[in-house]
Amino acid sequence: MEDLQEKISTIKGVGPKKQQRFLKLNIETLEDLLYHFPRDYEDRREIKKVRDLEDGEKTTLELQVHPLKKRRAFGRGPSLLQLIGQDDTGRIVITFFNQPYLSQKISGGMKLRIYGEIKRGPRGLETTNPDFILLDEKQNNHWQDIFPIYPLTKDISHKELVKHIKVLLESLKGKSDKNPFENLPKDLIDKNKLCQRLMALENIHFPKQAKGLKVAKYRLVYEEFFFLMVSLNFKKVKVRQQQGIPLGGEKEVQTFLQSLPFEATKAQNTVIQEVLQDLKGDIPMSRLVQGDVGSGKTVVAMAALVAAASGKTQGAMMAPTEILAKQHYETLSGFLNPLGISVGLLTGSLTAKNKKLMQEKIREGKIDVVVGTHAVIGEKVEFHNLSVVVTDEQHRFGVRQRKTLSQKGRNPHVLVMSATPIPRTLAYILYGDLEVSVIDQMPKGRKPIKTKTSPMKDRDRVYEQLKEELNKGRQAYVVCPLIDESETLDLKAAMDLHQQLGKNNLKDYKIGLLHGKMSYKEKEQVMNNFTEGELQVLVSTTVVEVGVDVPNATVMVIENAERFGLAQLHQLRGRIGRGGYQSYCYLLHQPVKEHTGKRLEIMEQTNNGFLISEKDLEIRGPGELFGLRQHGIYNLKIANFFRHQSILKKVQQDVKVLLQEDPKLILEKNKKLRRVLDQKLQRYRE
Repeated sequence: MEDLQEKISTIKGVGPKKQQRFLKLNIETLEDLLYHFPRDYEDRREIKKVRDLEDGEKTTLELQVHPLKKRRAFGRGPSLLQLIGQDDTGRIVITFFNQPYLSQKISGGMKLRIYGEIKRGPRGLETTNPDFILLDEKQNNHWQDIFPIYPLTKDISHKELVKHIKVLLESLKGKSDKNPFENLPKDLIDKNKLCQRLMALENIHFPKQAKGLKVAKYRLVYEEFFFLMVSLNFKKVKVRQQQGIPLGGEKEVQTFLQSLPFEATKAQNTVIQEVLQDLKGDIPMSRLVQGDVGSGKTVVAMAALVAAASGKTQGAMMAPTEILAKQHYETLSGFLNPLGISVGLLTGSLTAKNKKLMQEKIREGKIDVVVGTHAVIGEKVEFHNLSVVVTDEQHRFGVRQRKTLSQKGRNPHVLVMSATPIPRTLAYILYGDLEVSVIDQMPKGRKPIKTKTSPMKDRDRVYEQLKEELNKGRQAYVVCPLIDESETLDLKAAMDLHQQLGKNNLKDYKIGLLHGKMSYKEKEQVMNNFTEGELQVLVSTTVVEVGVDVPNATVMVIENAERFGLAQLHQLRGRIGRGGYQSYCYLLHQPVKEHTGKRLEIMEQTNNGFLISEKDLEIRGPGELFGLRQHGIYNLKIANFFRHQSILKKVQQDVKVLLQEDPKLILEKNKKLRRVLDQKLQRYRE
């Protein structure tokens, strides 16, 4: 078991079926098993007296037990063992269900240590199925005073997971400090007073005291940040070693900006200048443009594509959905065709004949700007001379897709657009291979959206307010609740809501339905009907989040808003408020816990996406929020960008010094580190 990259199936007792169950927990290798950290801990060190117990608390007791009732299981009936537990202050009823073997293990007069939830019932204090040990036994290996609580699946029990982790850790003990298990440079371990990797893993899983747990967390947080920062810096160095295509186009871009029927904001002009400066250079541009929904990122993208066309080269723009791709195509055609720049659309729904014709035009250079979906990176698509690549809604694309599009040209300039606001400091980390620009102004004339949270009991009143807007000639979205990760259940929820509103609250209005299971043609038809005003209300799943732009839509009702994250609520809300009318967003919710209520209140208080994203990070942590795997790096399992900023700063400085001295990690002392890094990058390769 020395090679931690071996599959989990190398553990005795883990066959193909069990291996698939571990995959549900993202445990594929032995290293994954060791790095499947507890999500929390129960402190079982304090032993309470019965007289001090409170209803609902979880606690540890030491009791002498006496049998009260025993019932054996017959047929499908449950077995039951009830005991009276006593200390010198009182008594408590202990009930074990469906553990018939305990009647052979526990007998009257024995002393037990138990940990469980206390309830006050008809017979006084009681607890059901507590964790326990017999104090008379010499070996009590499974009891932990600081007890780890792991993320689990119904197919993998806590007991089984712990058993495998213990066996693996035992197999790694007894090796010298020079063994290949350590993965950080010795000088950094010494400088930062980090404990050894094996000690950290033992203490994170099986802490004997709070101090050991604290030391283990510090080491593992440092390690996680270290490999994240080294891998990102490697990517940036790689980009800077490439030879790009220098472009001009300042004059043509200025002509384009003057042709717009509106004046670009100061923020847009600043970012456009940053882009033009990048395009002049020999090194390919790699820039992320962040901006809230409706802030005008498309204008920046068009400026870059105008620069490409001015240099007799081609530009490409990739969007995550056909609806959004077509919307971009229509926008770009309207602004760029009058400037003599040809724009083509390439999507999966084109007929074979039209697709082949478009591919020929692209290959021959007859199309200056290509707009499309994933079809743009298809094998048969060849560009004549691709110099600028734009990807919209970056969080919807993986790094591999971005890279595949880039490979259609000779190191083209890359512009990445995202309407998912990320705090600038975090953006520099997540998009380590990109420079970051921010559009932090909204176009003139946009009125802030008024957002109101309302409990479900006020649902009818909310729909009355929605109807007031409809009667003024406006339109509305109703977003149905997320059920879980099942598209089928989400679809059913949308269909049920559509039917219910049509029969009750909105029976006098024209209502459409939009969901992810529709074909592109069906989606397009519904959206056209809504855009042209033939539909007054659009009931939708979250497919409406991206790519729908109807200035006449002024109301959004989000049902069961407590089920959505802050970032997604903000994205959804961005579909309204795109015209000159006052817009309203209603967040209908079930009774919520305190932290959920605070999350919804934030939506009431601000329309600032960057502030909302910071709050979202504080509440939920960065984990999967921005899809770290999509950036070609592993997900953070224990490190947190907010809680561990001081450690992150140390790591950033250490990595900077390390790579200044040895940019390619080829010195003898860093060869092992390079092997570990290559191994990680190989697994999460682009």
